[in-house]
Amino acid sequence: MRVRIDGKLAMVTGASSGIGRALARLLAPRVRGLVLVARRRERLDELGAELRRVAPSLRVLVQGCDLADEGATEAMLEQVQAELGAVDILINNAGLGDYALFDRASWDKTERMLKVNVLGLCRLTHRLLGPMVEQGSGGVLMVSSGLGLAFLPGYAAYAGSKHFVTAFTEALRLELCGSGVTVSQICPGPVATEFEELAGSFAGRRLPRLVQMSPERCAAIALRGFERGRALVVPGIGMRLVLWLAALAPRAILRLVLAPVGRWLRRRARRDGAP
Repeated sequence: MRVRIDGKLAMVTGASSGIGRALARLLAPRVRGLVLVARRRERLDELGAELRRVAPSLRVLVQGCDLADEGATEAMLEQVQAELGAVDILINNAGLGDYALFDRASWDKTERMLKVNVLGLCRLTHRLLGPMVEQGSGGVLMVSSGLGLAFLPGYAAYAGSKHFVTAFTEALRLELCGSGVTVSQICPGPVATEFEELAGSFAGRRLPRLVQMSPERCAAIALRGFERGRALVVPGIGMRLVLWLAALAPRAILRLVLAPVGRWLRRRARRDGAP
């Protein structure tokens, strides 16, 4: 079922940079109100000022909020309800990543990632979905990852969190059949954002820009697929081909192919003295 965006109240999490910021810019000329959520308040203030110039009639509510913090998230939702009312469109874009062997990763970083990627996403969806169902319209877009459909050494906890998002989205979409509310997810491959820098890379290498998609293009594809009511959006022909081949290949073959990668990462971590 198609999702109506024009004239609605939308919330975008992780809006301070990357895909979230690009989505906010696409939504601004179309929605009546926009709630921008992220930890970095100063960046949100800059984006909010920019969007008000582009769309003077747009109501923008900037919310500096750590979605790993349950109390802060609840307080943010109460303020949004008091000032703007029920949210029609939720875009769960906020997410953290970590590139590390699971046993050598910082537990604090891993736990925080799981709180944001899983608990924060579920908490927002649970709180905002009820009013959408009551009014018989609305939509939720989950910005996930290609690793929500695959697995790779060095990403055990991150990929696990995104596999949760995939299963959660698919099941929730079925639960909402006939309700007037649509749930979709986008699973992009590499996107040129701050994600890699913030996640860290113990392998010591950055992906070349040539294989990365721009956040603006990714956001445009995501929004177009969401409006059409698609269950799953995978941007880029190359990424669709990779995930299609991975889905066709028996897991035993994938394990055989990827095992040398895991061994290489272990050797490199030991050589570099990673904690």
